[in-house]
Amino acid sequence: MTEPAADRHPDETILSTIEEVRTLLDEGREQGYLAAEHIVEVLADVDLTPEQIDDVYVVFHDLGIDVVGADGVHHAHPGAPGGGEPAQEAEAPEAKLDLSIKTASNDPVRMYLREIGKVPLLTAEQEVSLARRIERGDMEAKNQLIRANLRLVVSIARRYANRGLTLLDLIQEGNLGLIRAVEKFDYRRGFKFSTYATWWIRQAVSRALADQARTIRIPVHMVETINKLIRVQRQLLQ
Repeated sequence: MTEPAADRHPDETILSTIEEVRTLLDEGREQGYLAAEHIVEVLADVDLTPEQIDDVYVVFHDLGIDVVGADGVHHAHPGAPGGGEPAQEAEAPEAKLDLSIKTASNDPVRMYLREIGKVPLLTAEQEVSLARRIERGDMEAKNQLIRANLRLVVSIARRYANRGLTLLDLIQEGNLGLIRAVEKFDYRRGFKFSTYATWWIRQAVSRALADQARTIRIPVHMVETINKLIRVQRQLLQ
C-alpha cells in the first residue's frame, strides 16, 4: 500500500518539470477538471515512479482539479463516502465485456472470460473495506480485489490486440499491472480503484509490447533509463 496521503507532501514544482504532467496541470487549471481516461493516455508512456503517480493525483486534488470518469461523474475527494453504486460503473465500456465472441466453446480466452464474468463488481465502500484489510496484510482481501477487476484487464488488453502478442499474453501482462495497482492503491485519496488500476494495467501491457518489438530484449530497468534520456533530450531541444 502507498504511504497515506496525509503524510505525503508532493512537490508540484518537481512534477511540473515533466512535460506531460505540466500539460495536464495547465488543462486542469483552465477547465477545473480532467477526464480520467485522458490522464491515463497522457501519462501512459511517461516513466514515473509509483510515488510520483500518486503525487500527481494528490496535486490535482490540492489544486481543486476534479478527476471525471467516462460517464461525466466526478470522482470523490479523499474522505468522501463513495456511495453504494458499483465503483466501476464509470468505466462501464471497459467493465462490461462482450462474452459472446465467435470462438470455439473450449477456446481458452472464452473460457477465461466466462469464469471472470461470474465475479461481481465492487461498490466503492467494498473497495475501501478491502483496501483496509489489505493494509493489515489480509491476502484474501487482496485476491478478492484482484478478481473483481480482471474484466478491466481484459477490456484494456483487447485494445492492444494484433500488435505482436496474443490476447492471452496481453492479459497476463495486464494482470501483473493490476497486482501492482492493488499493492499501491491508497483508498484515503478517494479515487476509484479502477481509475488508478487502469494506468498500471496500460503501462504493463505497453511495456510488454515494446519489449516484444525489439530484436534484443532490453531489461526493464534499462528501458526506464532510455526513457529518461529521451525525455532529457527533448528538454534540451526545446
